[in-house]
Amino acid sequence: MANGKTGAAATIETGGFEDVFFSASDGLKLHAADYGRSNSATRDRLPVVCLPGLTRNTRDFDDLARLLASDPKTPRRVVSFDYRGRGQSGWDKDPSRYNITVEAEDVLSGMAALGLEHAIFIGTSRGGLIMHVLAATRPGVMAAGVLNDIGPVIEGAGLAQIKAYLSRMPKPKNWDDAAQILSEAHAKSFPALTENDWRDFARAVYVEEDGQLVADYDPKLLNGLKGIDLSTPLPTLWPQFDGLGRMPLLALRGEHSTLLSADTLLEMKQRVPSLQTETIAGHGHAPILHLSGIPEILTRFFASVDKQNRH
Repeated sequence: MANGKTGAAATIETGGFEDVFFSASDGLKLHAADYGRSNSATRDRLPVVCLPGLTRNTRDFDDLARLLASDPKTPRRVVSFDYRGRGQSGWDKDPSRYNITVEAEDVLSGMAALGLEHAIFIGTSRGGLIMHVLAATRPGVMAAGVLNDIGPVIEGAGLAQIKAYLSRMPKPKNWDDAAQILSEAHAKSFPALTENDWRDFARAVYVEEDGQLVADYDPKLLNGLKGIDLSTPLPTLWPQFDGLGRMPLLALRGEHSTLLSADTLLEMKQRVPSLQTETIAGHGHAPILHLSGIPEILTRFFASVDKQNRH
């Protein structure tokens, strides 16, 4: 592996992408995965920024990023971020800073370190909430957006399921066991997934430490879920969503999602008629972006964004 410096970011070249390490505004060391930066064919095309879910990391986007960066006709630079406390980013000594406002600031720090002025954003779950924050604070960094199974209304029942699952997640004995645990927990919502897909899923969720498989995030990250009162309606983000609606926008919803309801998706479309929507059959929360024809959906959307930018 080769080490180098690019602006404020230290990079490590790996197979097909670069691991990039940069500093947050408070000095915490954070990580991003950067695909296609060295390909000159990507430089005149909008890059893609990928933001994962609550406890997830850059590996969720690895297959999609490789597809987009190596597209024979329209290759794109793709950057995905590990928020603080996840993946290869540092853990925060103050768990109260695991919140979407701080994480939005971290994304902006990463974009500055990587020389990204604006991009097409893909936000899965919490990543989409961060996009809502950016729509209110720094909308200029987003040329277009993809909301992956998230919107301005979060269903309490769906959040309760996530909270219960994360609090009871068993520790896998090995990689096969990890895939089995995930399948048993999510197969009803994801009938489209194969055995190999569950194995890939496990590699994205878990990491090996001292011979044990552990979930790849700071356990204190879940402190924020403990204080949420799910017996009352959760706050909504309609004003921020209206801000997102001023740019080209695509919303994906898993057919079996309990976090983004079909009614909310319909209201989103009514408020922003230009919103493109797709329901992904055989997926729950949240659709896995390299499966079930989603890369083709995204490529068509990106092409429409490129066309609008040329006019």
